Amino acid sequence: MNADYPATAGRAEHRCEYCRAPEAAFNFPFEVEHIHPSSAGGPGATANLALGCRLCNLFKSAATTAADPGTGEIVPLFHPRTDRWEEHFRVQPGGTIVGNTAIGRATIEKLRMNSPRQLAARQLWRTLRIFPGGIHR
Repeated sequence: MNADYPATAGRAEHRCEYCRAPEAAFNFPFEVEHIHPSSAGGPGATANLALGCRLCNLFKSAATTAADPGTGEIVPLFHPRTDRWEEHFRVQPGGTIVGNTAIGRATIEKLRMNSPRQLAARQLWRTLRIFPGGIHR
C-alpha cells in the first residue's frame, strides 16, 4: 500500500475524488494518484495526490486536459484539490453524473464516469445509501 494512502484516503472520506465511488463497496483500497502526473514533472506532495477508483485512475492515466464534448474545446480535467465537485458535477436520480461546466463534461467523458457498469453500481449504492455523499470543501 502507498505510504500516502492513509492521509489521502482520509481527506477523501474514502471516496473516489472523481466519480465519488465509495471505497467501502470494493474489496481493495483505492489508488493514490498524481493529479499532475509525476511523469510530467508533477510533485509527490500531498497537494498533488488524490484518491481514485481503479476505473477513473485507468482512464485518467497521465491526462490533465480533455475535450469538452459540447464544444470540442480542450479544458483542464477536474482537479480535486482546487475545484469544488458540486460546482462541476451533479448526480441525476438514476445515478448519471452530469457536467455543470466544461471541466465537468470533459472529465466525465475522459474518465468514462457514466459507463453502463458505473451506472448499475451507482444505482445499487444509492439503494444501500452509500452514494452520493462525502467530499465537502
